[in-house]
Amino acid sequence: MLVNVEDHRRQARRRLPRFVFDYLDGGADDESCLRRNRADMEGVTLTPSCLRDVSGIDPSVTLFGQRWRAPIAVAPTGFNGLLRPEGDRLVARAAAAAGVPFSLSSASNVRMERIGADSRGERWFQLYVMTDRSIAEQMLERARASSFTTLILTVDVPMGGNRERDRRNGFRLPFRPSLATLFDICRHPGWLAGMARSGTPRFANLGRDEDAGQSAALQAALLSRAMDRRLIWEDMAWLRDRWPGPIVIKGLLHPEDAVRAVHAGADGIIVSNHGGRQLDAAPSTISTLPAMVAATAGRLPVLVDSGFRRGSDVVKALALGAAGILLGRPILYGLAAGGEAGVRAVLDTFITEIETTMTLIGAATIGHIGPHHLVRPS
Repeated sequence: MLVNVEDHRRQARRRLPRFVFDYLDGGADDESCLRRNRADMEGVTLTPSCLRDVSGIDPSVTLFGQRWRAPIAVAPTGFNGLLRPEGDRLVARAAAAAGVPFSLSSASNVRMERIGADSRGERWFQLYVMTDRSIAEQMLERARASSFTTLILTVDVPMGGNRERDRRNGFRLPFRPSLATLFDICRHPGWLAGMARSGTPRFANLGRDEDAGQSAALQAALLSRAMDRRLIWEDMAWLRDRWPGPIVIKGLLHPEDAVRAVHAGADGIIVSNHGGRQLDAAPSTISTLPAMVAATAGRLPVLVDSGFRRGSDVVKALALGAAGILLGRPILYGLAAGGEAGVRAVLDTFITEIETTMTLIGAATIGHIGPHHLVRPS
């Protein structure tokens, strides 16, 4: 029986070949940031407020003009088709059923038009700006036409992080597995059968047409080496001209950048270290969150991701001033373990744990959660 995120992680590990699980689970360099995200999260504790009316618990929030069932959203994650065929589509449907936003990555494996036609939930689109900005422009045009409401601009990937698990496994595109990897693949027949039916996942949204630019080698080169390193704060004007809805900047950790985001006209920011997959020396997001909230001074919503595994973690971030939390790996553990039902189970678990934590700390609504619930060391 899978009752929490770690159960789904263990099930994902059993179902996936090692190179796939390591791609999902791994971080950069020594994976210190990956561990720091969890260690610092566990170091935050909550003090209950007792004798409060918690006969009815409402975890809903309203952000960017939309009501969320709970203060969580699905983070943008790439290459989900490697975990399950049609992975992006399955995650989008589960998020819609749970009443929370879904974010589609530029590195997704399902066309955004299919997501737009298939899912009735709130949909966000995450953008990587590559050297050829016409790629970004055509994706923005198509995302608008497919009724995506909010744009996430990810800014912490001028190049890919040093992910040594992937290097040891020889995982790169085009993929040329070793004999050991082929043997491991054969030991996971369920995963292999799915890949045999669906074919190798492709980065479906880089070309305007469904069959354009589908060379795996070309797409890998675009994603790994062709990010636009000239992108600067002043380019927000270029982006604003092409996107009429809310723009949220993802990947900020420095308070000065939070202030710059306000001045650049961003509608929100996401405090993120990319789940420990980029700069291994980066701080945990939960530790830098209070400074980011203070820097924005309430002028825009501050969201956060990286290291969240429990509903109580979500409540900790809310007490530190976050407006919402994005979930990445937990969603993918659920996808790998059980497909759409697995994702829905993970989301339901988070919502149940949020409601339980709210009840136990005496907070009937999200607005009742605050700094007074935090234990601060003397």
